[in-house]
Amino acid sequence: MSKNELSLLDPEIIYKKIDLKEGMKVAEFGCGRTGNFTFTASRKVGDKGLVYAMDILKDVLESIKNRSKFEGYHNILTVWTDLEKVGGAGVPEGSIDAGFFVNVFFQLKNKANAFAEAARLLKKDAMLTVIDWANKVEGKLGPEDKQMVNPEELMVLGKQNGFVLQEKFPAGEYHFCLIFKKEERV
Repeated sequence: MSKNELSLLDPEIIYKKIDLKEGMKVAEFGCGRTGNFTFTASRKVGDKGLVYAMDILKDVLESIKNRSKFEGYHNILTVWTDLEKVGGAGVPEGSIDAGFFVNVFFQLKNKANAFAEAARLLKKDAMLTVIDWANKVEGKLGPEDKQMVNPEELMVLGKQNGFVLQEKFPAGEYHFCLIFKKEERV
C-alpha cells in the first residue's frame, strides 16, 4: 500500500472498532512492501504483543524485516506464506487475536482458501478486518474493474468459514470495510 493509499485509510478508526490493544497477537495477511497496518498495529499492541507480517513475496518480507530492525520494532515477525493454501502459514493454529486483509482479496484467485486460512489461525472471538477497493480513481488508484471484489461475496465466504459480520462501512472514499468476529470453527 502506498502512502497515498494509507492516507485514504485510517488504521486507528479500525483499531478502535475492533478494540485492538496492548498484548494482542495480530496478523496482516498480505502485508505488502510497506506493511502499513503491520507497523501501526505493532505500536498499538506494544512490546507484549506480536504482529505477524505475512506475504508470498520474499523480497517484501525482507523489506519489512529491514525496516523493523532499522526503526526498532521488536514485535514484528515476518512469515512467508501463500494465503491461498490452507495450513501454509507457520503460525500456531488458533493463536491470533486480530487479522487484517488490506487490499489483498482483489489479487487472490482462491478467496475461500484465504478465509479458511484466517479461520485456522484466529482464536474464537477474534476479529477479522477486510478492507478492499470499492471504487477506482480514474487512471490512478485501484485495480481494474474486473478485479474489483464484491463485498457480498466476501460476506458469504466469511460466514462459510465461521465468521459473523459485525459491521460493514465505507473506509474512506475508495474502500469498503468488513469487520467479522470468529465464531466456532466450521
